[in-house]
Amino acid sequence: MTFALTSSGGINSTALICNFKTTGSCIKMQLLEPFIFLSTTLMAVHKTTLCLILLAACLAAATGGKLSPEYYSSTCPGAPAIVQAGVVAALKNETRMGASLLRLHFHDCFVNGCDASILLDDNATFVGEKTASPNNKSIRGYEVIDKIKGQVEKECPGVVSCADILALAARDSVVYLGGPSWEVSLGRRDSLNASKEAAEVSLPEPTFNLSDLAVNFWAQGVSFRDMVALSGAHTIGMARCTTFRDHIYNDSDIEPSFARSLQQFCPPRGHDDVLAPLDLRTPAQFDNSYYVNLVNYKGLLHSDQELFHGDSADRSLARTLYESDRPSGGFLNGGGTIKPFMDNPAAAIVRNYADEPAVFLDDFAKGMIKMGEIKPLTGSAGEIRKFCGKVN
Repeated sequence: MTFALTSSGGINSTALICNFKTTGSCIKMQLLEPFIFLSTTLMAVHKTTLCLILLAACLAAATGGKLSPEYYSSTCPGAPAIVQAGVVAALKNETRMGASLLRLHFHDCFVNGCDASILLDDNATFVGEKTASPNNKSIRGYEVIDKIKGQVEKECPGVVSCADILALAARDSVVYLGGPSWEVSLGRRDSLNASKEAAEVSLPEPTFNLSDLAVNFWAQGVSFRDMVALSGAHTIGMARCTTFRDHIYNDSDIEPSFARSLQQFCPPRGHDDVLAPLDLRTPAQFDNSYYVNLVNYKGLLHSDQELFHGDSADRSLARTLYESDRPSGGFLNGGGTIKPFMDNPAAAIVRNYADEPAVFLDDFAKGMIKMGEIKPLTGSAGEIRKFCGKVN
């Protein structure tokens, strides 16, 4: 496998992301950081094949507007407080909802940017993202966002986007559960369409190996370290038996007694929807226990444990992407040489987070800020929906 890259200032690239496992098709995606592929890259990965193929390089264009924490200061200054109150009420009713609202924002941003496309119901024009395999029977919290949107609309009709509500709700959920806070920049607008196909190929799966994860986040402009930090969102929430069954029966990188405890209620067949906490230590507390679990080989999902494991081929690709860490001073910010492959670069970060909870919390907040700025619609693009589930 060849993975040759170089930097080129002021250039934006477009690539195809292909998923031959579930759809057999590709979608075009804007790659956020300036770079050019020197050779076509084809990644053969476990159960899923992703390929990044260069289509074109073009001069970067202005986005038409910028995000700002003060965006609604004159048009709807009460919006953040309304969102926060709605989130607190929802989490008092069901603590698990905090993880659901955080995941809504993540799954929104990874599919054509943070534009609230995940909230759109199917219509005569498109099949939306709600029934895509990574979302179906998994993503929840739509009714909470709808309720908050209704309250915001009463205060400031037609002003605050659903995309911004998702961003604020994710932050407020983490804070309520004991996690870090961060400044949420606002001014996103809502998309006019959604794509089930895009969701199928853009979102990470629980079966992903380390290389799959690295490529998936890298394609979004998210650095390798941010990928490991954002994975810590799995310190809260639940997962269905069907998402971790293969891991507890077929993988070797799992503590045997932990696997047996899960097998008691997640059999080899059936009981697909039985839930288990992603973090067995403190499932309702946003902390660094997720990484402590990984160090002890008690990650619930295959993709989780890969951050502290990964086979040799996966570690090689991960090291390539780690050394080309675009947002964190890698070759695209001045270097140009891919260093020799070393051991799993994620493992050192995982151990650091397990030992230093403050470091994780700080990195997670920084990662959420960056993720929230993935391809937002601004200026006159998109619209401000009246109802989050349908276009105006």
